[in-house]
Amino acid sequence: MFIYLRLLKESFTFAVNALRNNKLRTFLSLLGVTIGIFSIIAVLAAVDSLEKEIKGSLSSLDNSTIIIMRFSFGPTDIPQWKRQQFPDVSYDEYQHLKRNLPDLEAVSYVVGVPSESIKSQGVTSENVDIGAVTSEYYDIEAFELKEGRFFNESESVSGSPVIVLGHEIANNLFGNSSPLGKEVRLYGRKLQVIGVLEKQGASLFGNSRDGQAFLPVNLVRRIYGDNNKAVFPQIVLKPEDGVDNAEFVATVEQQLRNLRAIKPGETNTFFINQLQGFADFIDNITGQMNIIGLIISGFSLLVGGFGIANIMFVSVKERTNLIGIQKSLGAKNKFILFQFLFEAVILSVIGGLIGLFLVWVVSIIASQFTGDFEFVLSLRNLMLGTIVAAIIGLISGIIPAISASKLDPVEAIRTGF
Repeated sequence: MFIYLRLLKESFTFAVNALRNNKLRTFLSLLGVTIGIFSIIAVLAAVDSLEKEIKGSLSSLDNSTIIIMRFSFGPTDIPQWKRQQFPDVSYDEYQHLKRNLPDLEAVSYVVGVPSESIKSQGVTSENVDIGAVTSEYYDIEAFELKEGRFFNESESVSGSPVIVLGHEIANNLFGNSSPLGKEVRLYGRKLQVIGVLEKQGASLFGNSRDGQAFLPVNLVRRIYGDNNKAVFPQIVLKPEDGVDNAEFVATVEQQLRNLRAIKPGETNTFFINQLQGFADFIDNITGQMNIIGLIISGFSLLVGGFGIANIMFVSVKERTNLIGIQKSLGAKNKFILFQFLFEAVILSVIGGLIGLFLVWVVSIIASQFTGDFEFVLSLRNLMLGTIVAAIIGLISGIIPAISASKLDPVEAIRTGF
C-alpha cells in the first residue's frame, strides 16, 4: 500500500510539472475536459434548479389533489373543437360532490377571474390576481397567515364583502401598518380586510400568493354571473390520506357522469387532472433534458479525452530515458503503468475541478440576476463531475500507459540519449 501512495505522490508531481513547464500546451489539452465537465454539470445544475423551482411552486398543493375543469393539463385525444363545447364545472356540481363523495377531506369551488386593481385611501395596487374560492380552499392549499384569518363557510356561502390580501398587496396599500379591519375598494364595492398572507416569494409560474387577493366565490359569482366566458371555474378536491387514488378518481368520474347524464360509451365532458400526473410529467421532461444535455456534453468530453491522451503520449516521449532507468533499476511494468495512469487521472481531475469552479461562479452570478430563482449546485453533482473527470482520465491514459510499460529498458535509455 505504501508503494502505491508513493507512486500516487510521484504521479501528482509529474502532473503538476507538466502544467508548470508546458502551460499553454497543457491548458489547451485540458480545455476539452474543462468544457465537458462544465457543460455536463451546468446542464444538471440548471435542470435540478428548474425542477426544484417547479416542485416548490406546486408544494403548497398535495400531490393527491385533483382539479376538475373543462381543460386538460396534458395532451388528450379529444379534438379541440369538441373540447371547446364542454360546459364549465358549476357551483351545483361542487355542492353535489361535497355532499356525496366518500373519502373526501376537502373540496373547493374556485373561479379564475381577470386581474383587477385594488384601492385604499388613495393608493392603488394594480394587476392583482384575484382568487375567488370557497372557504375549504384554506384546507386544501398550505396557506400561512401573517395576521388575521381566512373567511369561514358562512361568509363564503353568503358572499360576504371580506378579503384576504397577499403580502405584497398589503404592503403596497397599507405600508407597515396593519390592514386588519380596514376597507379596500374592488369591483366598485367596499371590502373589509380580515387576513394577510405570509410572504411567499417569487414563483416560477408567476402566480405567487404575494400578489394575490382571496375573496368569497359567491361574491364574484354575483358580479360575473355563472355563464361568463371571462371566468374560469374549477373544482379542487383533496382525498383523505391513504385512499386509493385510482378508485377515488373513478368515483368522482362516475358521480359527474351521472350528474351530467352522460350515457355509457359517451366521452366525458370534463377533465379530471391529477397533480401527481403533472409531477410525473415534469419528472419526465427534466429527465429528457438531462439526457439531451449529457449527449451534447459528451462530445466535449470526447475532445477532452483526446487532449489528455495527447499530453500522456508527449509525456511518455519526453520521459523515455527515465522509464528506461526505472526499469533497469527493477521497476515492474505494472509500476510504470500505474504511474502514467495516475498522472492521466490527476490531469483530468484538475481540468474537471476547473470546470466545476466555473459552474460554481456562473451559478452565483446567474442567481444574482434571476431574483428569487436560485441555481442549485448540489454535492451530488460536484461528486459526479469529479468522478466523470477521473474516468475520462483513466480511459484516455490507458493506451499511453500501456505503451510506456512495454518499453524495452535498453532501447528506452538509448533513445533518451
